Amino acid sequence: MNAKEYLQETRQLWDKKYEQEPEFLQVLHEFVDSVEPVFEEHPEYIEANLLQILAIPERIIEFRVPWMDDQGKARVNTAFRVQFNSAIGPYKGGLRFHPTVNKSILKFLGFEQIFKNSLTGLPIGGGKGGSDFDPKGKSDQEIMRFCQSFMTELQKYIGPDMDVPAGDIGVGAREVGYLYGQYKRLNGFQNGVITGKPLTYGGSLARTQATGYGAVYFLNNMLAAKGEAIEGKRIMISGAGNVAIYAAEKAQELGATVLTVSDSNGYIVDEEGIDIDLLKDVKENRRERIKVYAEERPSASYYEGVVWDHAIDVDVAMPCATQNEVKKPGAEQAVKNGVKYVSEGANMPLDKAATDTLLEAGVFVGPAKAANAGGVAVSALEMSQNSQRLSWTFDEVDQKLQDIMDNIYQQATSAAEKYTNDPYNLIAGANIAGFSKVAQAMLSQGLV
Repeated sequence: MNAKEYLQETRQLWDKKYEQEPEFLQVLHEFVDSVEPVFEEHPEYIEANLLQILAIPERIIEFRVPWMDDQGKARVNTAFRVQFNSAIGPYKGGLRFHPTVNKSILKFLGFEQIFKNSLTGLPIGGGKGGSDFDPKGKSDQEIMRFCQSFMTELQKYIGPDMDVPAGDIGVGAREVGYLYGQYKRLNGFQNGVITGKPLTYGGSLARTQATGYGAVYFLNNMLAAKGEAIEGKRIMISGAGNVAIYAAEKAQELGATVLTVSDSNGYIVDEEGIDIDLLKDVKENRRERIKVYAEERPSASYYEGVVWDHAIDVDVAMPCATQNEVKKPGAEQAVKNGVKYVSEGANMPLDKAATDTLLEAGVFVGPAKAANAGGVAVSALEMSQNSQRLSWTFDEVDQKLQDIMDNIYQQATSAAEKYTNDPYNLIAGANIAGFSKVAQAMLSQGLV
């Protein structure tokens, strides 16, 4: 069987098998479209049926999480941990607490995590987890009780050399603290079991900033490849969480102007550039909706709806909110707005139609598994510091992050040039570079 036949057979198998898991099926198709030349070069991957094995997680743990609200009423949520692939290291990937969490979304995120982690060059495999629990509107005590119940079950399946979770949407330093506290209560002090910890017990400087900063460092490489620089660029950013805030901070620190941020209700446009201190105060300290920013900032306007529908003159777009946030109409508007570069801060923020629209218009797209790998990279650096019982300075970690993002860009562009003859095809390049390392490890380990 040649590569084309094998991949076609695999696509048909997936279409039938994962019909009820749309996000997972989407990422499988996006991935397989890129890697055909690798299978042409390596028929041994076909012989080993590597792709069909790779698409099935090594295990999925599904469990209930009972907890008590402040009124004394018993509540329950569903939780998962997808331990996808450990060929190059222990499972590594965040926990997401959000009402939309389901098995399809976590499998898509876990599959992406395999190759993102591979690209970092660090010895970490791919995993993801979370629950349909919604932290919004919950008291600190309710969140603590939920996290303790969640970890009481999860702790049976994780460990510093087995599976190392981190934060994601809905899981910040507060949640990580409660989760780690329960793990420690049951297992003793092992601070390498979870990353994104506060600095007082093993967290890493620059971890909070890492995903957003990394997406900007990746953008710098994209701009440099076209003979441009970030200074003076006008940037639209979606989201107002950790990734969006620190992408905006680093971009403006380097001389760009960030004009937008958003949340699930609406978005703001600030022609004077986002006031980072006010944004942090509204979102991190007060945990308010983004509308409050506009109420306190005279130069800002608030709009209900989706930021991608807004007509605004910009050079760069950085989607930093959630998966499939940008549809074809949003991509068409981005092209009209003058966007020439996209650096994805969120996981799979563009659906296929949006991606195709941007590529057809000549927009240079930095895919999430490369552009937003900074977070997991610094998580792995946190693991290293925990293992060595030491702490690096902010500048040391930030420099390592820049080096990792530069190396990821070089891996992606080199693979793209080798296999597609187009060094700017970073989507294919990132898929191929990430996959190649994992494939070699899997093949050398046998049928695992």
